[in-house]
Amino acid sequence: MSGLSMDQLLAIVAGALAGGGLFLLVVALRGIAPKPPSPRAKRLEARLRELLGIRGAMALIAGILVLVATGWVVAGVGAMLLVLGWRGIGGAAGERKAMARLEALATWTESLRDTVAGAVSLEQAIPSSLRVAAPSIQGPLASLVDRLHTRMPMAEALGRFADDLDDPSADMVIAALVINSRLRGPGLRDLLSALAASVRDELHMRTKVNAERRSTRRSIQIVVGVSVGLALVLAIFNRGYVHPYGSPLGQLILIVVAVLYAVAFLWLRKLARFDSPERLLAFATTTVPTAPADVPDTVAAWRGGPS
Repeated sequence: MSGLSMDQLLAIVAGALAGGGLFLLVVALRGIAPKPPSPRAKRLEARLRELLGIRGAMALIAGILVLVATGWVVAGVGAMLLVLGWRGIGGAAGERKAMARLEALATWTESLRDTVAGAVSLEQAIPSSLRVAAPSIQGPLASLVDRLHTRMPMAEALGRFADDLDDPSADMVIAALVINSRLRGPGLRDLLSALAASVRDELHMRTKVNAERRSTRRSIQIVVGVSVGLALVLAIFNRGYVHPYGSPLGQLILIVVAVLYAVAFLWLRKLARFDSPERLLAFATTTVPTAPADVPDTVAAWRGGPS
C-alpha cells in the first residue's frame, strides 16, 4: 500500500481542524455547567500557590547553592525538594493547621449558639457569625454567606461549606444545622452547646496526642538533617571520597540513593502523621432534592452519610 501524499495529509489535517473547531463552537454556544472544586483540587491549588511563593523561592535558592557547591544536578534538585517538603516531614504543620481549624470551629459553634439564643433564625445567625470567625475558617464561611445571599438553599449551601472545610468534626456540626434547617424544630441551642463541647474535648485530646508525638517529629527532623548534612559535607570538603558520583553513571547511582532516602523520609513521616477519621458528609450533588422534606432524603444528598 503506497503512502499518503502531501495533499492527502493536508486534507486530513484540515478536516480534523474543521471538526475540532465545530465541536468547540458548539461547546461555546451551549456552555458547560460549572462544577464546584473538590477538596483535592483546592489542596492542589494551595500547593501550587505555595510553590510560587516564599517557600518556592527558598527552594530555588537552596538548589542553586547546592548545585554550585557540589556540581551535581541530582543534589541540586534533591535540595529543592527537601526544602519544599521540610515543613511536612514530621507532619507537624498539617496537625497545627487542623488544630487551629478545630479551635476556630468550636468558637464559631459557640458564637452561633449564642446568636440563636437571642431568638434569631439560622439564616440571620450565620452571616452575623462571620464577624467573629477565626481566619482559618473565615474564607469558607464567607463563601457560605455569599451563597445564602444568592438564595441558594440552606441545605445545599451548608453541604458546600462542609466540603470547603473538609473536616470530620465540622461535618457533625453542619449535619445538625442541615437537619434543623429542614425541620425547623426547637432545641438547636442545646444541640450546638453539646457539639461545641464535643469539639472542645476532641481538641483537648489532640493537643495531648500532639505533645506526645512532638519528640518523634523532632527525631525525624534530626535524622533527616544529619543524613543530608553529612552528604553535603562530604561533597564539599572531601571531593575525592565522592568523586565517582560526578560521572554520568555516578549521577544515576546518586538518583537511586536519593530515591531510597526519599522513601525512608516518607516512611518516617507516615509514622508521625495523625490519621484523620473518615468524613461523615461528602457533598455529592450540585443541588439538594427539594420534593421530599424528610431527614433521610436530606442526608442522602451526601456520600457516606447515614441512610
